Amino acid sequence: MNRPDIVIVGGGIAGASLGAVLAARARVLLLEMEASAGYHATGRAVSFWEETYGGLAVQPLTTASGPMLAAPDPEFSEASFLSPRRTLHVGRAGDAMARDRLMAEFGGKVVLRAVDPAVLVPGLRPDWTLGVLEPGVCDIDVAALHAAWLRQFRRHGGEVRLGTALRRAEARGGSWRVETDQGAIDCGLIVNAAGAWADDVAKTCGVAPIGITPLRRTVVQLRVPAMPSADLPLVMDLGSQFYFKPEGEARVWLTPHDEEPSVPCDAAPEELAVAQAIARFQAVVDWPVEAVERKWAGLRSFSRDRAPVYGFDPAVPGFFWFAGQGGFGIQTSPAAAILAAGMIGGGAFPKAVASIDAAVYSPSRFR
Repeated sequence: MNRPDIVIVGGGIAGASLGAVLAARARVLLLEMEASAGYHATGRAVSFWEETYGGLAVQPLTTASGPMLAAPDPEFSEASFLSPRRTLHVGRAGDAMARDRLMAEFGGKVVLRAVDPAVLVPGLRPDWTLGVLEPGVCDIDVAALHAAWLRQFRRHGGEVRLGTALRRAEARGGSWRVETDQGAIDCGLIVNAAGAWADDVAKTCGVAPIGITPLRRTVVQLRVPAMPSADLPLVMDLGSQFYFKPEGEARVWLTPHDEEPSVPCDAAPEELAVAQAIARFQAVVDWPVEAVERKWAGLRSFSRDRAPVYGFDPAVPGFFWFAGQGGFGIQTSPAAAILAAGMIGGGAFPKAVASIDAAVYSPSRFR
């Protein structure tokens, strides 16, 4: 496919989901610089569907995506991508303002209940007295979801080229000449779904960057034989210093909620962040840590206002931004893809996203 209508740069959850929607009505080529799609952020995510995660700008996308993840079209998947988890937001006495802000911001939009956190998490240390339960939270089968998007993309005629980086692109009178590792391609539209590399891709295409910043997030897998149950809720700090969730029997996935600015790269965990994660975990529960079984890091990419960026660049109409999805790109992928495809195609938005204000995500806000 050397003359596609659309070239998407990036094969993670962003590019795969939008590609799957667009390929139903256009010739779409997806370029992925790595040997496997989703190698960086998507393949390293500790993902869950949580309506409060990402803030008020993200919540409508998450809420709209929930039914599509829970009960997908049978052509897309025969099984749900979600399994019940719940989130317990916890805090000490000094976190009362953060608790009240959470309840006020999402009251009426998301089911939240004030609870005694010690009842839900045996072994919680006594100074953690504040609790807010978000009962609707679910784990997401990330690998299955990403694979389903790619499968749908190919089923609709889309082509994926792995190990193929965009080296240069030039706008030519309403179309593009794209230079890649595998030769030149002509297309009508470029979609920038390159995650941590989004600003670099823009510059390669002669488009001004908008300030997408990659932030490193560290995760460790701990063996904790004293953990009471694998069905405990995800425990998230009201002060944004950690969250952890069971990952099977006697194992926990834990992050210190770090956000260290990074250049786009194959991110690796730093020992200081690992040590901070364990120290914070041990300050919350009295479960002894038997071993650190795994540790890894990924890059979560944010715009300056931390809301995603969806839309045509105001200075370069044939260049579409689909980036800045932070740590919430997986849980919002169905609604975000449908919304962005509607922006590209024009006309009325489908019912699933009709109530979402697309203008909130426009790159014009940074120009």
